[in-house]
Amino acid sequence: MTPDQAFVLVGSAAVGLCVGSFLNVVIHRLPKMLERGWQAQCAELSGEAAQDPPAYNLAVPRSQCPACGHRITAAENIPVVSWLALKGKCSACKAPISARYPAVELLGALIAVYAAYRFGVTAKGLAVCGLLWTLLALTCIDFDTQLLPDDLTLPLLWAGLLVNVSGMFVPLSAAVIGAAAGYLSLWTIYWLFKLIRGKEGMGFGDFKLLAALGAWLGWQMLPVIVLLSSVVGTVVGVCLIVFKGRDHNVPLAFGPYLAIAGAIALFWGETLVRLYFPY
Repeated sequence: MTPDQAFVLVGSAAVGLCVGSFLNVVIHRLPKMLERGWQAQCAELSGEAAQDPPAYNLAVPRSQCPACGHRITAAENIPVVSWLALKGKCSACKAPISARYPAVELLGALIAVYAAYRFGVTAKGLAVCGLLWTLLALTCIDFDTQLLPDDLTLPLLWAGLLVNVSGMFVPLSAAVIGAAAGYLSLWTIYWLFKLIRGKEGMGFGDFKLLAALGAWLGWQMLPVIVLLSSVVGTVVGVCLIVFKGRDHNVPLAFGPYLAIAGAIALFWGETLVRLYFPY
């Protein structure tokens, strides 16, 4: 590895850590922002008096400990390092800080480093980072809330079509068909399940996420993504029931497994297709 390559990878890791720190804010705050918006709409429709709650978005208020309200200082907000220095506890009340915060930051860095290693500091490398960082945020949000916000899935879908205008990943025609086929395939399964079982089997966010993956990777990768996500989801679901005593009637978020399968298909999808369908 040359010094220039090492510098690029170290720089990519630093950028990825900072992006991961921002993703933690998105994961925590976006569902709350959506909930506040829904409550405001319901109040407006019911004719309740308009309220003017304090500003709450991705920028304000400053991050604080959810247990005691301690404002997080700049020194306490350094990705990974601060969590280690604080030994995973709030500096004020000593309440535990979830290990998922540094894990998301490290994953953000790993994504940036691997993209830089695989594609270099190019438009394609930046696009891959944007895709995977968004999938990481969607994965955590869906695990927490069983929501896949349109604020992330729809821009991801349009971004997939735009990057493929020039055929960055697949021809534009394959991207358009992939977006339509991704949405309609799960939409069809949803309605068949509902007609047979009389209840919903997945959310509309799953349709949009698969449509976005189809827009990025083309319709040819949809079978690989669906197969991989189903296998991973089944294994995790069975493990939760057997080892955690989870009620099998409790809905299981499917978005994270679509996201994981999409990431696998991005890097190794063609290899998997050739391995299992050599002809």
